[in-house]
Amino acid sequence: MLWWGTALAAAEVRTLLVMGDSLSAAHNIPTDQGWVQLLQNKLAESHPGQWQVVNASISGETTAGGLTRLPAALKTHRPSLVLIELGANDGLRGLQIASMRANLLQMIELARAADARVGLIGIELPANYGEAYRSRFRAVYQQLASELQIPLLPFLLDGLAMDLANFQEDQVHPTAAAQPHIRDTVWNWLEPQLN
Repeated sequence: MLWWGTALAAAEVRTLLVMGDSLSAAHNIPTDQGWVQLLQNKLAESHPGQWQVVNASISGETTAGGLTRLPAALKTHRPSLVLIELGANDGLRGLQIASMRANLLQMIELARAADARVGLIGIELPANYGEAYRSRFRAVYQQLASELQIPLLPFLLDGLAMDLANFQEDQVHPTAAAQPHIRDTVWNWLEPQLN
């Protein structure tokens, strides 16, 4: 009877899969200090035994790379919820916005076909990329979220971007000290989606 109860409890653990780039991969800081691990810790406190977080984020990842890796990740982890935080490297490399949009759309469709809910996490490009390109880039997230009726966190680094003290020497990647803020930003958006 005890064994059966334990197996039942284990079966109820749901997986949250994070598909991201260096902003989610704890670039140049200890992994346990990154916002994704901090989110796992928060979930363990708020929803004990209900959720596990799998961080499938890779530094340098583009939407094309994420799309290539997603089918195997879905098959391996069978997530209930997929957070997609990709596009920054597409933008920073000046890749075609239409291709970025198509890749994100396919990722969302693949996750949904695997019976996972999807949350989309956007990013803002630096001002030196020009307002026209930045606006078209930003609109991809807004349009996909609206058209597909999925939750959108418009900017992962909201509240951090204006202060360089929040960033490592490269002025791109947040410091370890900034990670709890990112975790809280994601948590406040994510929590209503968990039930």
